[in-house]
Amino acid sequence: MKTLKIKIIKSKSQYSDYCKKLEKLGEANSKSKEVKDEIELLTFLIEKYDEEHNTFEELDPIQLLHSLMLDHNLKAKNLVEILGVSKGMVSDILNYKKGLSKEIIRVLSSYFKVSQEAFNRFYKLKSEYNTHLKNASVMNTRKSIIAAHR
Repeated sequence: MKTLKIKIIKSKSQYSDYCKKLEKLGEANSKSKEVKDEIELLTFLIEKYDEEHNTFEELDPIQLLHSLMLDHNLKAKNLVEILGVSKGMVSDILNYKKGLSKEIIRVLSSYFKVSQEAFNRFYKLKSEYNTHLKNASVMNTRKSIIAAHR
């Protein structure tokens, strides 16, 4: 039996290398036991590294998406293809005007190899009712607008 030359991830560059290797293995058509074992091991090590070094909690899901897009050299037009949605929808998501649907969360977590929980967290949306206000959000200003009109 062939021995795997995979070690515990100890650096960001090693993490990046393992992610690339996992992506290539995922694209390969080989379904041999060795390939499946290697995919399983790499996935485990990457997830373990993510748990120990993740900054997901510090970022809201859209900030995380922007960060991942930057890391993968992606633009909004690439997200249109990845998600299978319109340019307008991607723009609305990236500009906090629309939330992430369950399907979009599934696709993003699968594509970027992160847990769905990273994208399935609370964040504030901007409302069209209060876009004239700087940093306005649906959660903070809608109630005060309604209260002001009473």
